Amino acid sequence: MPLHMTKIAFSATSPADLRRWLESHAHEALMTTRYLPKRYEEMIGGSLFWIFEHTLIGRSPIKGFEQREDGRWHIRLEPVLIPILSKPKRAHQGWRYLTDADAPRDLVDGETAGDTIPPKLARELTRLGLV
Repeated sequence: MPLHMTKIAFSATSPADLRRWLESHAHEALMTTRYLPKRYEEMIGGSLFWIFEHTLIGRSPIKGFEQREDGRWHIRLEPVLIPILSKPKRAHQGWRYLTDADAPRDLVDGETAGDTIPPKLARELTRLGLV
């Protein structure tokens, strides 16, 4: 089973904005990071799960990693945002690993994010210890 990672959708103003950015790339979207994850080999074939407003909102499959000339790294992503069952997630710096067992499932045909708990309500219920 591949390993996944979580990352804040930095500078995205909405999930639709993140989707537009990803889909604006023809073959792959490149996300820049300062350091190569130690477990990067396990992550090829996994996904980057995006955090927006303290909620996991979607995922993009990881194609690989590539070092830039300046020493930073590109995370090579499929240019798609796959909708998932939203799940509250605290913001964090950098990335965090996510196992397959802990990853939220994809939404199935006909199911929409609106069928799940809205992100703000999910955060409040989590804060109260109810979910």
